Amino acid sequence: MLKGIDQRLSAEIVHVLMLMGHGDDLVICDVNHPAVTIAKETTYGKLVDMPGCDIPTAARAILTLMPLDTFVERPVSRMQMVGNPDGTTPVFGRMQAVVDAAEGRHVPMEPLERFAFYAAAKKSFAIIRTADSGPYGCFILKKGVVDLTPL
Repeated sequence: MLKGIDQRLSAEIVHVLMLMGHGDDLVICDVNHPAVTIAKETTYGKLVDMPGCDIPTAARAILTLMPLDTFVERPVSRMQMVGNPDGTTPVFGRMQAVVDAAEGRHVPMEPLERFAFYAAAKKSFAIIRTADSGPYGCFILKKGVVDLTPL
């Protein structure tokens, strides 16, 4: 263990976050998402599991280390409900609260149709699968810039 890093974040997750650059996308998904299949097409090339966490808990931990992109209007995307694009599920509101709290502002989310979401996920840097049973617990977070002091 290290000081200041949420204990839910494995060494592999921290490694993935460190490898990512500004503008790279990270998928956080539930157990129903075809994560193994899609992860093979990501930059990282394999699935990263985050067992024992629901999606908001996983996102809260990840967002302690990873800022969201402030150069795009909607740095978070979520999957739309099939057959009900304006529909909502509790995880949407819970994630909105987590993202807003992490950034200290309202962060607009972009809804994506199911297959558009899958296509975007394939272009992501990595996929982290949680133990969340869903449904529709599928989000893409775009990494922002970390403002570091000069060496």
